[in-house]
Amino acid sequence: MIGKLLLTLAVLLGAYGVLRARWRANRAVPGLDRPQQSDSSWRTMRLAASLLIAIMAVGSALYLAQRWFEDQEVVQVQVINADSGRITLYESRRGSIEGRQFQTLDGRTIRLADVERMIILPAEPALDPSREPSQ
Repeated sequence: MIGKLLLTLAVLLGAYGVLRARWRANRAVPGLDRPQQSDSSWRTMRLAASLLIAIMAVGSALYLAQRWFEDQEVVQVQVINADSGRITLYESRRGSIEGRQFQTLDGRTIRLADVERMIILPAEPALDPSREPSQ
């Protein structure tokens, strides 16, 4: 994700450099009598561009913060054995669940077998990860 942001920033800086070089080249050409544009139109364009960049930066920061908070959310993970029907409960952070494996809050890495499936539920406040559910 950060790579995409850095690539976008590099493209913007490159485009700004090219445009600035063109503006300087146009000003240096002798013998051209161009009508002078008002400074207020350039100021307005620069202000609009600055506001757009600021809005994009704030939006990106809010998106990244939201994803980080979502990844830190504690969830209850039920691992169900399809053969025996046995249910084992764990607690994990949402961001540490990757495919068929996850890491519990106490640091254990759990990998699911082919006959097991995982259900992710909101965490229960009084859940003890080592407790087996009563049947």
